[in-house]
Amino acid sequence: METIPYNATVKGMTMLTPDLMILRIETDESRQEFLAGQNMVLGLYGYAKRSPNSEPEADQLPDEQLLRRPYAIASHSTETSLFEFYISQVKSGQLSPRLFNLNVGDRLHAGETIKGGFLLNETPDGSDIIMVATGTGIAPYISFLRTHIVERPESKMIVIQGAAHREDLGYFSELVFLEKSYPNFFYVPTLTDADDGWGGKRSGIEDLLEHDFLQNEFNITPDPEWTHFFISGKPAMVSSISRWLEQFGYRRHHPDNPGEYYIEEY
Repeated sequence: METIPYNATVKGMTMLTPDLMILRIETDESRQEFLAGQNMVLGLYGYAKRSPNSEPEADQLPDEQLLRRPYAIASHSTETSLFEFYISQVKSGQLSPRLFNLNVGDRLHAGETIKGGFLLNETPDGSDIIMVATGTGIAPYISFLRTHIVERPESKMIVIQGAAHREDLGYFSELVFLEKSYPNFFYVPTLTDADDGWGGKRSGIEDLLEHDFLQNEFNITPDPEWTHFFISGKPAMVSSISRWLEQFGYRRHHPDNPGEYYIEEY
């Protein structure tokens, strides 16, 4: 089996919860400038240790097997060697428990190519953009905003982020800051299991949309001609929002058949 050398170094790890982290790496060699919303493969060999709070994996992997998976990049698209990722630990998974056991200075594999078709820059200038996320699905939107928010002052840009608890809202502080800084950007966090101190929305994303939240709060009626949607997160949420949009005449976007709503999956 060919041995693929590690080619990147961990530069930072921010643990938001025991199972959610922001991982920052630096590649040995620069990559090409990418498009906001794209992803990069990260990898570790089977001999890498698992995190202390993981669970046993179903199948013991060979030490010499390189475990690889694509992760959405949260960085500004002009970054070519410093990359940021928002990662959740699947306790019985293969790669993520090994990533959660890394420390600053440790080495790992980073893919040579960056790819993906979940791209904000394909939407028409002036169109309103609704970004719907659960879990680590927020990561590509951070790249969207860091890269494009200054370029699109004429577009309403809304992030609707769903989670169970406040600590599960990755990038909360940055999104609140952006809302205060840009008059065309709006951040809507909503929790399904909030404590008494939470002053925001308390429902699932599907309930918000189905009860005319966009129309009542932002004067936006779902219309494929004027408003484009991005959906990233748990499969059940993605499916239900897709069905809801199709009632308004939306079509899923494909590179060879452009549509008005985009789904992040890879």
